[in-house]
Amino acid sequence: MVLLSYNVNGIRAALRKNLTDWLANTQADVVCFQEIKATADQFDETVFKELGYEYCYWYPAQKKGYSGVGIISKKKPLNVTYGTGIDYMDAEGRNLRVDFENFSVMSLYLPSGTNIARLEHKLGYMDDFYTYVDQLKQEIPNLIISGDYNICHEPIDIHDPVRLKKVSGFLPVEREWLSKFLNNGMIDSFRYLNPERVEYSWWSYRANARANNKGWRLDYHLVSEPLQQNIKRAVILPEAKHSDHCPVLVEIDK
Repeated sequence: MVLLSYNVNGIRAALRKNLTDWLANTQADVVCFQEIKATADQFDETVFKELGYEYCYWYPAQKKGYSGVGIISKKKPLNVTYGTGIDYMDAEGRNLRVDFENFSVMSLYLPSGTNIARLEHKLGYMDDFYTYVDQLKQEIPNLIISGDYNICHEPIDIHDPVRLKKVSGFLPVEREWLSKFLNNGMIDSFRYLNPERVEYSWWSYRANARANNKGWRLDYHLVSEPLQQNIKRAVILPEAKHSDHCPVLVEIDK
């Protein structure tokens, strides 16, 4: 099964940039979207159904034009869970999970720390999400958490680790949290199969960053350890240019 994760930075804008034409060529079975910035009545989901994604689920933020996640699938899930049950998380539409027979897939959009208040919010979210997933894995051991974590884990994951070490997204406290999260039974599928590849999944719109490949690897498929031997392929797809992010792909032997 091929899984894609893509922060589209506005699904309506991405659709206007021919997202569906690109998606038709990927042959992905499940696609996790982040930052859809829309409610389901603000775009035409039939364009996905025409590609074979019969099952479309959307979890927008309460605030209009902000955040929100979605999952589209060619296979019907056994169960769909909207949110985490933690109010302040769910108000921003950041977690959506579909359960299949052999594993579950979550679309995650972790907050960014754009200022002091939002950084405090992000750190609180990270702590609560860690506890939530720790408990969830007791019920669902075969878990894939796909999405925009808004954290670069190691120096290899960011174009200028020295200069950016005091910027949110590469702060020591954020990186330590991601290490702790991984050490608690999760695998960074891309780094697992590509231990030395220098590739990024997000570029600022400023200073021609994408053309100069001054990027950050913020987007991950984190796979729980019971599925380790099922990870067959993990790649980043920078040729897709519908957003300031690009998609990341993992193939799981189901």
